[in-house]
Order: sequence, then C-alpha cells, then structure tokens
Amino acid sequence: MNPFLELGIREEVVKAISEIGFEKPSEIQEKAIPVLLTGSDDFVGLAQTGTGKTAAFGLPLLEQLDFSQRHPQALILCPTRELCLQISKDLEKFAKYMDNVNVVAVYGGANISDQLRQIRRGVQIVVATPGRMLDIIGRNAIDFSSVNYVVLDEADEMLNMGFQEDINNILSETPDTKKTWLFSATMPKEVRRIAQKYMTDPVELTVGTKNTGNANIEHQYFLIKAKDKYAAFKRIVDSNPDIFGIVFCRTKIETQEIAEALIKDGYNADALHGDLSQQQRDKVMKRYRDRSLQMLIATDVAARGIDVNDVTHVINFSLPDEIENYTHRSGRTARAGKTGISISLINIKEQSKIRQLEKVIGKAFERKQVPQGEEVVARQLLTIIDKVNQVEVNDDQMNAFLPAIMEGFESLSKEEIVKRFASLEFNRFLDYYKNAPDLNIEARDISNTRERGERGERGERSERGSRMGSKGYTRLFMNLGAVDEFSRGDMLGFICNNSKISGKSIGKIDMKGVFTFFEVQDEEVNKVFEGFKGVDYNGRQVRIEVSGDGGGSGERSHSGGDRGSRGRSGGFGGERRDRGGFGGERKDRGGFGGERKDRGGFGGERKDRAGFGGERKSRSGDNGGFRDFSGKRSESKSKY
Repeated sequence: MNPFLELGIREEVVKAISEIGFEKPSEIQEKAIPVLLTGSDDFVGLAQTGTGKTAAFGLPLLEQLDFSQRHPQALILCPTRELCLQISKDLEKFAKYMDNVNVVAVYGGANISDQLRQIRRGVQIVVATPGRMLDIIGRNAIDFSSVNYVVLDEADEMLNMGFQEDINNILSETPDTKKTWLFSATMPKEVRRIAQKYMTDPVELTVGTKNTGNANIEHQYFLIKAKDKYAAFKRIVDSNPDIFGIVFCRTKIETQEIAEALIKDGYNADALHGDLSQQQRDKVMKRYRDRSLQMLIATDVAARGIDVNDVTHVINFSLPDEIENYTHRSGRTARAGKTGISISLINIKEQSKIRQLEKVIGKAFERKQVPQGEEVVARQLLTIIDKVNQVEVNDDQMNAFLPAIMEGFESLSKEEIVKRFASLEFNRFLDYYKNAPDLNIEARDISNTRERGERGERGERSERGSRMGSKGYTRLFMNLGAVDEFSRGDMLGFICNNSKISGKSIGKIDMKGVFTFFEVQDEEVNKVFEGFKGVDYNGRQVRIEVSGDGGGSGERSHSGGDRGSRGRSGGFGGERRDRGGFGGERKDRGGFGGERKDRGGFGGERKDRAGFGGERKSRSGDNGGFRDFSGKRSESKSKY
C-alpha cells in the first residue's frame, strides 16, 4: 500500500503526487500530516528548507476543504513572490485529479486586476505575500469570514523582512475559530511570540534540532585575503566544472557587480535581487531552472522561495549578518534527500563567525585549500576527456560527413588530433592559470596580516556594502534593540513615524540586543536626526548617531557639532586626509578623535578598523560592541 494512503491522503491526490515523484513521505510530512488531518489543533512545525513543508501542509488542506463552495477557506502567507508562486503551483499539481479546486496566487509586482478577477470567480485557497494581501483587503475585495485555516510559511523570514504588523492586520480579518499552522526553519523569539499570540496550545513538531542545518550538506570554508576573494571564487568554480549553484551576497550592489564580472569572464551567470522587475526576475529564474544559467548570484531576500532541484553548491561570497540566514542559504542545496555543499569565503577576522555557525547548526566546517593553478587545469582537462567519452554519436548523420572529416585530418597524427581538440577548450585555462599565485593564507600569513592591520571585508570593491552603508545610504546607530521588544518591522515603523520619512528610504536594519544599526538614504539623514530630537522610549532618551564603523557619509552625530577640515567625504575637526570621522589627525577613514592609522572608531590610537575608545590593536565596532565617548563599554555581543 502506498505510504501516503496509509497517512490518510485520498487516492486522487496520491495519484497526482506519485506522478510528480513522491515515493515516500519525508520526516516532516510523515509526522505533520496525521496531526493536521484531524483539523482540530493549531500547529507549529520546525524543519529546514527542502524537507517538503509545502506538501506537509498542502496535502492536509486538500483533505479538509469543501471544494463545492467557492469562497476562501484557507489562507497561506509567505514572504516572497517566488515562494508564493511555488506554493500555488505545487498545490495545483497535488490537486490535478480533484474537481473544482481553485488556488489564487496574490503577490506584488503583478497586475492586481488579474488577481482580483480570479478572486471574484471563486477561490478556496489564497496564497499571498503580506503586502499585496493587505492591498486587496483594503479594497474590500475579499471576504475571509469563512476561513478555517491560516498557514504561515517561512514565518521567521516574514518577520525578518518586517512583516509583523502586516501579519497582525491580515489575521485580524480572519475568524477567531480558525486553526493556525506555522512552519519555520528556525524559531527565534519573534516567531515564538506569534505562536503565543495567535495559537491555543499548539502541537509543536521539530524535525532535527532547532536552527540546525540539513544533515546532507557538507560545510566548507576557504580562508583568504579579502583582496583575493573574487580570484579564489573563480578557482573554486573552475575546479567544479559541473557546478550548478547559488552564490549569496549581502547587498544588491555586490550581487550585480559579481554577476557582471562573471559574465564578462565568460561564465553563465546572472543576478537576482530586489531591484529587478517581476518580468526580469521571472526571466532569470526560467533560465536558471532550465539550467542555461550555471550560477545564480542572489541576495538573501531575493533567493527565498527558490525551489530548484539538484543545486550542487551554495557559495557564501559574503557571510550573512544574521545566523539564521546561513541556515536558509545552505538549505537551497541538498533538497529532497539529496546531498550538497555549502562553501563560505572568509577572511582572517571572520574565523570566529565560522565557530559560531558550527555551534548553532551542530556540524563542523571543513577548511579547504584554494586549488593551485595546476590543479584547476588538470580538473578541466579531465572534464573534457569525460565529455568526449560520454558524447553520443549519431552514426547515420555523421557517416555522410566522414570522408570530408578524414580528409581534413589526413596530415595529422592521432596524438596531434587529440591535442588540438583538447586545446579548443583548454587554452584559455592554460593562459589564465599560467604562473597563478597561491591564494591560501597560512599561519605565518595570519600573523603578518594582523601586524599590518589588514582591512578585512573592505579589502576589495565588491565587498564595499558589507560594513559601511550601501551606496547612497548612511549607516546610523540607535540605542534601542531587541530587548526593547522591537522586531525589524516594529523598528522600521518606529523610525519612519518619528522621522516622517517613507519606508523606502530605509535600507538594511541590523538589530542587536540593546542597539540597532540601520541605513537611511543620504538625503533623508537630517530628517532622522531632527525627528528624534527629544524622543524617549519607556523613559529612556533615544540616541541616534552616525555608525563609527565606516558607514555612510560620516557627517554628524545626534548631538550635532561644527564642521572642521573635511577630507573627501565627512569628518569634523582636525586634519583629515581621507573620508569620515570626527576630530584629530587621521590618515584613513572613519573614527572620532585621536591619531588613527586606519578606519573607524572613537578616540585613542587605533591600528586597525572600527571600535570605540581607547588604544585598540584589533577590530571592534559593531562586532565588539558600542562604547560611548568615555570608552565605557555598554554592549559586547558579537555580530552573531
């Protein structure tokens, strides 16, 4: 008997999923489906991406709903349009042999009139992103009074993207009697709060350990100098000729730059980020799913919902700011029980992050060596030989051309023919890797680098958005954070309401325990400072300052100040020979007061980047915590 039938799924659905390739339930499906089929409990399911969560809630929904009725009975909320489309398409495939099943995907970037038309025709399941769903609710174009089930898929990512208020508003339109099913890869306290607020004694199911990674993923890291990152990246790609991967970057700018560099260097690559139109995104994803793209260069948000089979590698060109995002990134490979490799390219100062990741995901990372030039050339040659051995020959078609071919090669020996065919593909690698240097960092290099105060992540142009504000943005500090019961969505609203600026003017929000860094468009910075004058929160004065780690223009703090001599951009008082920073002689970027020999920091002699107060010989900044002008340390949490 089919194992899905044993779980209680009807024959029509089992027939459809068998055609898709479902042979036996995954662990989350096997454990969740029997619980959800009862329809009597709220539910929290924790499982990594790629474990089959869509079928875990989708199959029970098809059993629970009355498809003779044509009004909304189930609402599925998810963070991105890609995931929204993926879920709706999967549900339609599951329901292939059922009658009168209507699923509507509601998401931004598409014609809302078409979506409204589909809703008016009659629908039982609505799959939606929060923003577009609120828009439709605001038009009074949908009635959720008969909704029996609400599914929150990728709940942690919806909260990371600032959708908490939207979710609250949407759920307020649904009946109190509904059942809520929440699925998430991780369980931060914000997700826990949603479960407590909207659920009654939910059944909680965890597949694996909370926040851990997929057991089928091999985690590797390469230790390199920041300036060598792109060169090392290309060697890794060239050493894996059959790679079909996703490359993650922190910023849209970095994503576009790397994609353009790869295309220029002859690779099948393209970028996926939030500035693309829906039509452009669809075109890129179609090429990737068709495998005409070998590498997809993406930001964290843009890649959510990508469900592409047989991704061999995930490459973290830049490590994510939030540890949960690493779990989501690596989950793009090793889907449906297959294996995959997650690679991280790091510099010396990021080694501690690898240790943190190991603790959270419960797996050790293996340090790998960047291949030498000769190794890359040898692997490429073997790949060419394999292709020749495996190529299919159509004798009927080739026979007509053989006489001319043999005549053309008449003057060449067998060895010469082999050499020339191999060289057609091989010469560019021989030329590129001729005299290629060793890019690996050894123990002696690490000590030398620390003495020189290597600039870490800012060492190359493609990483420029990692610790400074993104291009056109200034990075600011606020003395409120997660301990003040803020989510990212709450913080976004708090900033916009006090500053009287649009949410579109806010870039990345990096929330810590007792403080927050956030990016604001340069032209709106003064509005933020003005808006927060005299503002307090729960009796504590809110303090806004320009981040001291090289972010943004570096032009002012909350308390203002007179401008002194200025370098290229920013800086108050004292001699300055470059950009950013306040007071004192400075020979590079950023920092407040005192002689400084590199970027960032407040006061005192500093021989490397970032940090507040006192003599420091290693990097601080938002990795080491915030210090006020007196050098008193008020927070020491790491970046993770």
